[in-house]
Amino acid sequence: MKTTLLLLALALPAAAEFRSWTASDGRKAELDLVSVTDKDGEKVGEFRMRNGRSASIKASGLSEDDAKLLDDFKPAPAAGAVGKASVFDEILDGNLVKLDGDDVKSFQPEAKPKKFYIFYYTASWCGPCQAYTPTLVKFYNDHKPKNDSFEVVVITCDRDEVAMNGYMKKKNMPWPALKMADAEKFKQKFNHGVNGIPAVITCKLDGTIVSRNGDPQELAKLVK
Repeated sequence: MKTTLLLLALALPAAAEFRSWTASDGRKAELDLVSVTDKDGEKVGEFRMRNGRSASIKASGLSEDDAKLLDDFKPAPAAGAVGKASVFDEILDGNLVKLDGDDVKSFQPEAKPKKFYIFYYTASWCGPCQAYTPTLVKFYNDHKPKNDSFEVVVITCDRDEVAMNGYMKKKNMPWPALKMADAEKFKQKFNHGVNGIPAVITCKLDGTIVSRNGDPQELAKLVK
């Protein structure tokens, strides 16, 4: 536990979003949990302190009970968030990450797509994926601005989070990805019949598959 946790012993009134967190050594502090990321196979909480500063605390730096809260964390929907409910919400909500500068961070979209999710099954170790990804990036950058009908979400087939994040950075992916910890659950629940990658599966919000075609011209016709 970093010593910054002790800076929170301030005589300020409690706020609803702040609660008492207990360190692994028993020390306590008032913190507001803002987001949770996965780093090197461990949950890391990003906390807001009462003095306005932020602190990153690993699950191993918290008590057993509080460490479990990082696993259960679901961010509040963004103010003004819009979009229809989908069969994918239960898994996607609170479990997306996205490239932010040089880091891959937890991501909460301001709005959900109105018509389609385009799920991109891919992996860093896949040569054809490496070749195809720039094509999908160009499609996304050309058609996503001011288009709320669709969203692309990566469903990783990588073997570890480091590889997944490195792949997102290398290809400058502009879309979100489902966290690696939830990718297998997604594949089992929706069973899109992916037998090889890269695979691009476009679904309506009710889960109906409308296309398995990753050709950018065909995708453009679909989302226009």
